[in-house]
Amino acid sequence: MTDEPPVLLEVRDGVAHLTLNRPEQSNALNATLLEQLLEIVGRLRGDRDVRVVLLTGAGKNFCGGGDVVEFASKGEQLPDHLVVLTEQLGRIAAGLVGLDVPVIAAIQGAATGGGGLGLACAADIVVAGESARFMVAATRVGMAPDAGMTFTLPRLVGLRGALDLALTNPLLSAAEAKELGLVGRVVPDDALADEALALATKLARGPRDSQAETKRLMWAGAGAAFGAVLDDEAATVSRLSGSADAREGLAAVIERRRPEFS
Repeated sequence: MTDEPPVLLEVRDGVAHLTLNRPEQSNALNATLLEQLLEIVGRLRGDRDVRVVLLTGAGKNFCGGGDVVEFASKGEQLPDHLVVLTEQLGRIAAGLVGLDVPVIAAIQGAATGGGGLGLACAADIVVAGESARFMVAATRVGMAPDAGMTFTLPRLVGLRGALDLALTNPLLSAAEAKELGLVGRVVPDDALADEALALATKLARGPRDSQAETKRLMWAGAGAAFGAVLDDEAATVSRLSGSADAREGLAAVIERRRPEFS
C-alpha cells in the first residue's frame, strides 16, 4: 500500500471515484496528499465525461484530519508549513463546491478536523455508515477550523450549532450528525459502499446541466440574500427549459416512461 499514491482517481460510467488513500494513517492529510488532491480536483473541473464525484477514504476511516506526525516534525517551522497546507485545503474544499457535478461523500469511521469533517461539509450529499463519527476538533489542539468550515458549517447547522460544535468538540454519531443536518443519509456499515455507488450511478444518469445549475443555485443561495437569488433562479430555469434534457424530461412525464437524458 505504501507504494500507491495517496489519492486515487478512476472514472467509470460517468462516476469519478476519488479516494483518499493513506489507510494506515486514517487518511490523514499531509503535504503530498493535499498537493495531489488539489491537482485532481482541478482536473475534474469541466471534464464532461464526469457526471458525479464519489469521494471516499480507504480503510477503516474516511479521514482523521491533518497528519499530526508530519506537523510535529516541523517544529518552529510549523506555522510556515500550515499556511501552505491550509491554503491548499481551502482551495480543495472550494473546488469541490465549485465543481459542476454533484459530489457525494461516503463516510465510514472517523471524519474529523478540516480534512474529514471539512471535506464532508464541502460535498453536496453525505452518506454515512451507522458507526461513523464526526468532530470539528480544531480547538482541541489550539487551532481554528479550516477547509472553509467557517462558511459551510454555519449554513448546515446554523450559527449557534456551528459555534457549539467548534468550541466544545463533541464526538457526534452518524445519527446525531444526521439530526443536525451534517449528514443526509445513514445506512448500515456493510451497505455503505453499495448505497453510495447506487446513488452516484443514479445521479450520473440524470440531466447533467440541470443538476449542475441546481447545485450552483443552492450554494450561491447559501451565501446570498433571499431576494438576490430570485432573478438568478428565473433566468436559469428559463435557460434550462429550452434544453434537450428538459424536453425529454417533460415528454417522459407525459408518456409515463423513464427519461433518457443526454
